[in-house]
Amino acid sequence: QVQLVESGGGFVQAGGSLRLSCAASGRTFSSMAWFRQAPGKEREFVAASGQIIIYADSVKGRFTISRDNAKSTVYLQMNSLKPEDTAVYSCAARDSELASRQGAMYGYWGQGTQVTVSS
Repeated sequence: QVQLVESGGGFVQAGGSLRLSCAASGRTFSSMAWFRQAPGKEREFVAASGQIIIYADSVKGRFTISRDNAKSTVYLQMNSLKPEDTAVYSCAARDSELASRQGAMYGYWGQGTQVTVSS
C-alpha cells in the first residue's frame, strides 16, 4: 500500500525557517507537490516538482521544493516565513511528469503536517 508521510512541521516565529519532508513508501512518482490549507480557507497550491518546478506566486523566492528520488522523498524548504503561511501542509503525488497546480490531478495524498508562524 502506497503511503505519503510528512514530517517537519512546527511552530516558528515570523522570519524563521522550516523544512518539510514527505516520504513515499512503496514506489516512486513522476511528480510530487505541496499544498496547504489554512483554517476556514480552501486548499491552495504551494509548489510542485515534475518535469519542471512551479511555485505559487505567494511563496516564490521564499520556498524551495526539491526531491531525492533515491529516497522517494520530496522536501519543502520554507524561509522568511510569514503568519499567513500558517496552515496544514500536505504532500501529493501523481504518475505524470507534468507538474500541476490542481489538487484534483493528484491521486495520492499524505495526512498533512501543521505549520504555525507567529507574528
